[in-house]
Amino acid sequence: MTQPIGDIRKRFSKHYGRKASGVVRAPGRVNLIGEHTDYNDGFVLPIAIDRYTLAAFAPTDGRTVNLASVQQEGTPASFDLDTDIVKGSPQWANYPKGVAAGLVENGVELSAMDILFDSDVPIGGGLSSSASLEVSSALAMLAPSGKKIDDYELALICQKAEHEFAGTPCGIMDQAISVMGQPGRALLLDCRNGEYRQIPFDNPDLLLLVADTKVKHDLTDGGYAARRDQCYSAATKLGVKMLRDADADMVSAAADKLSDKELTRARHVVSEIDRTLKAVEAMEAGDYAEFGKLMYASHASLRDDYEVSCEELDEIVRLASGLEGVYGVRMTGGGFGGCAIILARAERADNIAATITESYTAKFGHPCVIFPTRAAAGAAAAQ
Repeated sequence: MTQPIGDIRKRFSKHYGRKASGVVRAPGRVNLIGEHTDYNDGFVLPIAIDRYTLAAFAPTDGRTVNLASVQQEGTPASFDLDTDIVKGSPQWANYPKGVAAGLVENGVELSAMDILFDSDVPIGGGLSSSASLEVSSALAMLAPSGKKIDDYELALICQKAEHEFAGTPCGIMDQAISVMGQPGRALLLDCRNGEYRQIPFDNPDLLLLVADTKVKHDLTDGGYAARRDQCYSAATKLGVKMLRDADADMVSAAADKLSDKELTRARHVVSEIDRTLKAVEAMEAGDYAEFGKLMYASHASLRDDYEVSCEELDEIVRLASGLEGVYGVRMTGGGFGGCAIILARAERADNIAATITESYTAKFGHPCVIFPTRAAAGAAAAQ
């Protein structure tokens, strides 16, 4: 964790005039492979990263929950527990509001409290800052009640909050890994039924580099929802429940039934699900060269068939692909900017990062921020 717990406690005391009774944390994530498959009932392979949203909290008198954020200074929010919880302004507060509404719907009796959030998960970087905010909200609000909720059920509550209060029709991956992440493990999650396996990802000779293009994306602007709708339309025309149930031959054979966009979206999803399962086999066999090839193929599919890459992401892939010690590189997250991930030999990581940063800055006039990460722990009380 890069943020000292003492810092948020001091900030809480300064903002609310009293001490926090507890602090919880929820991580962001990167998806190693399996992009835009979760809302198609497919498989994903994310890890939790060591960047977190912290939530300091303390119960208070009355029936109001007060919300504030270090990153959204000057835009506090609140909601009344005796009235329906509804979305509104400021926009950032809709995430914890949605979580609160979901907890109430699931029988949790919420208490009045003050909450302060602080995060080092890049906002709009494709590392799931929204899910880390939702999950940290849930843990803070649950703490006074003492009620326990199953990990996957908690992820579903947070996902619903993002759908209904933030307007992003996301899959379950982001919230699930934020809740269920384990150190040194990647999560192979079946997004149809919630079944999962923890896959070892703890080789000390490997390091994952996260390269933030600083190109911000907004998944509520329609591009994400349009692709989701195209996938569902393609599944309907293919006669399957979801694209998870199709295969490459089925998609190819139905080319004349599908629009151009439906065809390419379906082709990406079907091939990406297959790549994800093959990537798990490669990881378990220690075949990182093969894993890297699958990463490159995933990026090409996201760029060409799903059309969610951008010039900056493509440039990072191009720059990294020729460097010694790089196994594979691809964009991660919803796309339209955000981050790329580079699977590399640990002893070459500094050289790789320096080379990419220099060339990227020369081309675009601003650096990409590159930081290393390993598979980290999921949400918990912060010590």
